[in-house]
Amino acid sequence: MPLPVITNLRSIQFLKTSVNIWFVLVVLGQFIFSLYILGLYGVSGIAGDFERWNSAAPHGYIQKDFLGNLFFGLHVLLAAVITIGGPLQLMKKVRNNFPKFHRINGRIYVFSAFLIGIAGFYLTWVRGSVGGLIGSVFISINGVLIFICAFYTIKKAINHQFTEHRRWAIRLFLAMSGVWFFRVFLMLWLTIHQAPVGFDMDTFQGPALNMLYIFSYILPFVSAEFYFRIKDSPKTISKLVLSIFLLLLTSCIVVGTFSATMGMWFPRL
Repeated sequence: MPLPVITNLRSIQFLKTSVNIWFVLVVLGQFIFSLYILGLYGVSGIAGDFERWNSAAPHGYIQKDFLGNLFFGLHVLLAAVITIGGPLQLMKKVRNNFPKFHRINGRIYVFSAFLIGIAGFYLTWVRGSVGGLIGSVFISINGVLIFICAFYTIKKAINHQFTEHRRWAIRLFLAMSGVWFFRVFLMLWLTIHQAPVGFDMDTFQGPALNMLYIFSYILPFVSAEFYFRIKDSPKTISKLVLSIFLLLLTSCIVVGTFSATMGMWFPRL
């Protein structure tokens, strides 16, 4: 076999391994986050201690605001559902060995995407975002991306365009992970600087947060396009560069997840 062919095969394998490492650690981090959601909001909700919701979300529970409280409860419940169900949709062995489960779980996942988007818009523009107007705009952009990805994910499946369907499912997973990405990268930023550099903790506004909004809500969607193009490209160097970038990004995510777990999620349980 010619050397260029061997090199290209190795670069493909390196990229696949890098993606798998990234995926496993992201899923593990999101699973921890889902336990936090269920432990804080689920348990306290079942116990009727709705005031405890405000320990992590300033506008989590407001007396006499039935609709707002309902949307908030729905939002956090669906966040736990999609955090667990989403990764299962992307696993090849699950898709191939359990096609019926894949279809049912997929419908639940897409339906949840639309519901969580609607709830998110209500909470952002009716109750208000802790990040002010700029934070609300970026969260809304994320919501629009979720709607677009959910629509095309189901449309491509109905049309039996399964390659495009899987790619839109990946885009949907990244869009739905925006809130989690933001928390992880925020804790990474605080861990690096050991202080709220570039933003004000009281108003929760500043250039650093604007950068994190872009990095969490928009860049993952854009990065998916680069990944698809590089994956299909015969250029070995592109695959190697992307693989190294993914490993570096994964290292940052691990640090941010650990910091979020120990500094934000576990202490509130």
